[in-house]
Amino acid sequence: RTKIRRSCYGASRKKMLHVSSVNTLPDQIGSNKKIVMDGEEYTPTIKAYKNRGFLMSNSARPIRILCEYYETETRLKERNVEATVLFFASARARHPDDHAKLTKKAETELAATKQGTPEHQKAKAKVLRMQRTKWMCGMYEQTRTLARKLAQWGVDRQKKDYKRISVATGGGPGLMEAANRGASEVKGAASIGMGISLPFEAGLNPYVSNDLAFEYHYFFTRKYWMANTCHALVASPGGFGTCDELFELMTLIQTGKHPNIPIVLFSKKFWNTVINWDSLVEFGTVSPDDVKKLFITDDVDEAFKYITEYLDKVEAEDAQKRLNGLKEEEKK
Repeated sequence: RTKIRRSCYGASRKKMLHVSSVNTLPDQIGSNKKIVMDGEEYTPTIKAYKNRGFLMSNSARPIRILCEYYETETRLKERNVEATVLFFASARARHPDDHAKLTKKAETELAATKQGTPEHQKAKAKVLRMQRTKWMCGMYEQTRTLARKLAQWGVDRQKKDYKRISVATGGGPGLMEAANRGASEVKGAASIGMGISLPFEAGLNPYVSNDLAFEYHYFFTRKYWMANTCHALVASPGGFGTCDELFELMTLIQTGKHPNIPIVLFSKKFWNTVINWDSLVEFGTVSPDDVKKLFITDDVDEAFKYITEYLDKVEAEDAQKRLNGLKEEEKK
């Protein structure tokens, strides 16, 4: 078994090395052709930053990483995005009307297939998936409403010279779309989407602001920027991606790498069923205080009140600290 594993790894490694050794020179340079201008002959050249072959190679990976970092930083600064309420959520949920249409389509496809065939099994699995996700239709409207209320609050507080707080998501469909949709319904509000490139998605959901639509190749740069401006988190029901993002942000807070923020877990039944928070405490793997930082609710108004009161309190405390600092300076 060890030999097989090593052999497979070796083959995989060789393949990677082969990919990285692909010629990165453009055709006009890789060939022996010359350029003639005004009767003079020249050897063609290309600037490094215009050499797409090189920029897409393994050797240029650090450059691409820096591009994802600085391009996001620049755009957020230009658009005055300082703070966000970040929504983590499932991509599988649908608006009730869309869910009904997709369910009907799946059932029609199932009826058109012959029982026992691979096509039948695939269509059957699709129908089952639609049945299993139906309960999230209500979550779509709740997430949309919460995001709209938070976006309106963010716009209103900016008018009072407070820091603007915008809604941000992973840019995908489902409950992420619901949050962006709610934010897009507020005049003057930003609707931010930080997506990851996927072969089955052409772009972000249609409710993301065009000038604040980001697409990342690297998960870690995407996660960095999602967390960087995050002043509050709402985690609606979701799968591996949602849980991964939630636990990573909770770990950053636990280890002091990110300041404490209000964390709302939306849907008591889901989060208390999927994750046994009390058992984590009982087994001693997390502290009771870590779990107490989570606000689990089914109510939009409760979630809105918890987030806004928490952030208003933090901002008031920060303002008082700055004032006290100025007074101390005056005494000196």
